[in-house]
Amino acid sequence: MKITAWRIYKPKHASTAFTGEGARRFGGRFNRKGVAVVYTAESVSLAALEMLVHLQSKQILDAYVVRPVTFDAALVKRIIPANLPPGWRDNPPPIDAQRIGTDWVACAESAVLQVPNAVVESESNFLLNPSHADFSKVRLGPEHAYRFDPRLVKSR
Repeated sequence: MKITAWRIYKPKHASTAFTGEGARRFGGRFNRKGVAVVYTAESVSLAALEMLVHLQSKQILDAYVVRPVTFDAALVKRIIPANLPPGWRDNPPPIDAQRIGTDWVACAESAVLQVPNAVVESESNFLLNPSHADFSKVRLGPEHAYRFDPRLVKSR
């Protein structure tokens, strides 16, 4: 079975959008700083919500592109909410949550890690490990311009 996930990013980051460079530089919910992973979401709308929790200005709403990624379900290791540490949805995330993806990358268990989304827990994010041998089996689809509806961000 094939799975399609989505990533929204600024065009200026297109060359590094699937290298894990941003997560390596800044860390993320499921990875510590210094560990490269690529965060994707199971739907375009979930990817948009993930971006919206970080947006602070209406001026940048139309400065994005969306790109699908497709991979075989056999490449995925799944983490269920019951196996996550307390406070995993907190901001900033606890070190125990960051350790999950960090250890996953270090052990090279799979090319893709499915984790619950912190904004909508019943949906999933897919973390991609760009250093995994099977990462070459992850297929990138074409980029498309993505414009957020301005009603999603209120002026202050």
